[in-house]
Amino acid sequence: MNHFDFSHDHFTLFGLPRAYRLDMASMETAFRALQTQYHPDKAASLTDADKRMALQAATRVNEAFQTLKSPLARARYLLLLAGVDTQEETNTAMPVDFLMQQMEWREAIADARAASDVDSLEALGRELRGVGCAMETELGLLLDEQAAHAQAATVVRKLKFMEKLEQEVGDAIERLLD
Repeated sequence: MNHFDFSHDHFTLFGLPRAYRLDMASMETAFRALQTQYHPDKAASLTDADKRMALQAATRVNEAFQTLKSPLARARYLLLLAGVDTQEETNTAMPVDFLMQQMEWREAIADARAASDVDSLEALGRELRGVGCAMETELGLLLDEQAAHAQAATVVRKLKFMEKLEQEVGDAIERLLD
């Protein structure tokens, strides 16, 4: 079993630059190679300590992959590496226009749910995904080109709101289709 370096950050683990915009195909290829290399089944004949090490390495590889494949988690992780707290649990301050838009979306979700209007919910879901994609593009600029960490932390908090709204829409559609 090859030595696993637990001191590597997630990007180094996969041989990727520390950036928001990633080559996802390269990351998946590196993930599969590491997953194969450190799979606990390969350690079946090793000592208990080596088996534990293989399990820890496999767990770390999986955690790193899950973090980097999610745009929101990847942005959080980059900010963490830069020493920036996104303050998602403590800072709920948002620009007024964003809060107003949130209220409109929530009202639209409630209206569509009450009317059992799956088409409206699906359209709203597409709109929310579009806004979320625009925020992900903005994160790429803020993190990779401008190193504007405070602004990126605000966008991370907004994107967290967007994910919650998308989940609400998905849940509402699921309930209506059951």
